[in-house]
Amino acid sequence: MTLNRRQFIQYLMVLGTGLYADQGYPATAGRQHTRIIPSSGELLPVVGLGSWITFGINLDNQGELQQRQRILAEFLNRGGGVLDSSPMYGNAQQVIGRCLKRIGQHHGLFSATKVWTLGEREGVLEMENSRLFWGLPRLDLMQVHNLLDWQTHLPTLQEMKARGEIRYVGVTTSHGRRHQELIKIMKNQKLDFVQFTYNLLDRDAENYLLPMARDKGFAVIINRPFQRGGLFDHVRRHPLPSWAADIDCDNWAQFFLKFIVSHPAVTCAIPATSKLDHLQQNMAAAYGRLPDPSMRGRMIKTIQSL
Repeated sequence: MTLNRRQFIQYLMVLGTGLYADQGYPATAGRQHTRIIPSSGELLPVVGLGSWITFGINLDNQGELQQRQRILAEFLNRGGGVLDSSPMYGNAQQVIGRCLKRIGQHHGLFSATKVWTLGEREGVLEMENSRLFWGLPRLDLMQVHNLLDWQTHLPTLQEMKARGEIRYVGVTTSHGRRHQELIKIMKNQKLDFVQFTYNLLDRDAENYLLPMARDKGFAVIINRPFQRGGLFDHVRRHPLPSWAADIDCDNWAQFFLKFIVSHPAVTCAIPATSKLDHLQQNMAAAYGRLPDPSMRGRMIKTIQSL
């Protein structure tokens, strides 16, 4: 099923997964915000989990492995959603696979990884290795990482999707210098997902990428939601505004994430962490009230003033 813009908005209104559909819904009620994947109508939690740096650890370090296992178990227990990785992230995929095997279940998991190499044959081999590392019969989303050799890989991904080997096709970038190329791809290619950077200090995506994704019916994954820690550095000496309680924010992480996931074109954000308490804080942003347009403007002004 492919949804046009009007159907997309209606879906959000009917399912209560839209920008402000849950205003006033108490955080204690335990209702998790979700958004639809426009190409299928499937729902995804608005806060997922990234694995860049945080999961690229030494496979022989049992203490570190156990810590990642606890993080993944808590992620799944809290509803799961998009878990994003890449062959570029060192041992991250192997770590994910070992942890999932130890946990023994992956209910709610939406597995998302990437192809990051040159050439069709190399890409196919790399993607199969990724599936084996994860230990899953099928990966949900395969993305072309940083647009590397996308002209070769996208036809392969479409064929894999048609055969049922993956469920969704996407492309990613985390660099502003590639935005024009990404826009060209979004205009001319059939995609399910796009992934790029968007946060309170980096709002370039508002100009073209987010509106285009909405109009074309692409699901959007947001990377670098904390600007690689830059947002926390930006507010380090400043207390959370008292009015953040109006959108059920207890900490800056939730403040940053709720700004992102309240944008109507965003499907989910994927903050990365190696700390259990940080994961819990991040995932709490998927609950409670979300900012309306007026509140979003206030959030922007607050960060700009610091």
